[in-house]
Amino acid sequence: MVTIRLARGGMKKRPFYHIVVSDSRSPRDGRHVERLGFFNPVARGQQQRLRLDIERADYWLAKGARPSERAAHLIREGRKQQAEAEA
Repeated sequence: MVTIRLARGGMKKRPFYHIVVSDSRSPRDGRHVERLGFFNPVARGQQQRLRLDIERADYWLAKGARPSERAAHLIREGRKQQAEAEA
């Protein structure tokens, strides 16, 4: 099964997550099919907290990919950001 989930990066005590599409059997930070964006929970100042390609996320969801809880929340947040940017 294909999942949309977070892959951890960054340094110790400074997490940074890539939002990736991967096989559910692969390890968390292992091989992935496609990178959809990133999430930076400790963003400060002008740093971007979330960047996500919503069109590609929708493509993978239509193909049957299952998002993790956190990834689903971030996709909803990304949709809100996109709607605000277009308005």
